[in-house]
Amino acid sequence: MSRRLRLFLTTDAVGGVWTYSLELAAALAVSHDVAVILATLGPSPRSEQRERAAAIPGLQLVDTGLPLDWTADSRTELRDAAAALAALAGRAEADVVQLHAPALACADYPAPVVSVMHSCVATWWTAVRGTDLPLDLAWRTELAREGMAGSDLLVAPSRAFARAVQHSYRLTQPPVAVHNGRSPLPRDPVQQANHAFTAGRLWDDGKNVAAFDRAAALAGTPFRAAGPARGPNGAGIELRHAQAAGLLPEDRLAAELGARPIFVSTALYEPFGLSVLEAAQAGCALVLSDIPTFRELWEDAAAFVEPTDEQAIAETVDRLAAHPDEREQLGAAARERAGRFTPDTMAGAMMTRYRGLLGRQRKAAA
Repeated sequence: MSRRLRLFLTTDAVGGVWTYSLELAAALAVSHDVAVILATLGPSPRSEQRERAAAIPGLQLVDTGLPLDWTADSRTELRDAAAALAALAGRAEADVVQLHAPALACADYPAPVVSVMHSCVATWWTAVRGTDLPLDLAWRTELAREGMAGSDLLVAPSRAFARAVQHSYRLTQPPVAVHNGRSPLPRDPVQQANHAFTAGRLWDDGKNVAAFDRAAALAGTPFRAAGPARGPNGAGIELRHAQAAGLLPEDRLAAELGARPIFVSTALYEPFGLSVLEAAQAGCALVLSDIPTFRELWEDAAAFVEPTDEQAIAETVDRLAAHPDEREQLGAAARERAGRFTPDTMAGAMMTRYRGLLGRQRKAAA
């Protein structure tokens, strides 16, 4: 009997990377008999996050206490974190190492390394600020580029984001695109809500929640936002017009989306957008910013608006609120499209990549 593949998978518990990691780990364990060692960096997982991780067959959760790539204070601190992860992967006898940030590949890992580009400071800064990187971010980009060169495979969650990564880092070819997958949140049938809703890291300027908030002042439809207003890097936002729902546990988020509000994302930067997928699975009509990622994933299944045009955002929401037939059609189209993005599809694509790396000599760390 052949030995189970052992995957050493890094993650953080701050946002969508955690959800991605658990969905991937569960699908790999159930459908492909993979043993996953899940190593968290940054803030420790909350109790409800730990409970969900504990439900995955054979999952080993390791809370490392190591800094996130985007909160580390120096190159040395980040290199030390990478070295510590490499040591953990060695003790875990990993066959494949999957990192959630390529900067963490700057170490001598004992197995082939897959670096998944969930996001990065260079592409974020280009999309959100549009100016040259400041010095405190430039060194992070340099370390990420070094880690990319030392990775055996680069993966991105969408073709649009893969192209942005290729451009920012001047790569000869883009990362391999593997779309994220998500299990539908459990929900009970309830009466349809007549408000606009968004969810995610409200504090992140890339989500452009300030535009959502300003649109709330112009719309006749109520606006509601769920998610943390303060981030681990000190960033924050204060909502003045939209109702703040706070950070919702998964069951309450499922209830919110189950009422099928008009889901709005005004993001300037979005490598994939798990919150949009969750809303689409619930049958919410989608109002999305007109950016390449959302066009790739939701073309013909959403209403698109310029993310900085608050008047257009407000008018689109009000139109859908006033025309239930159009709203119902958009919601049905979103739900149908969401069927493409499943954990099994994602896990199958990643297993193909893992198998292609097994037996290869590991790239030397730069």
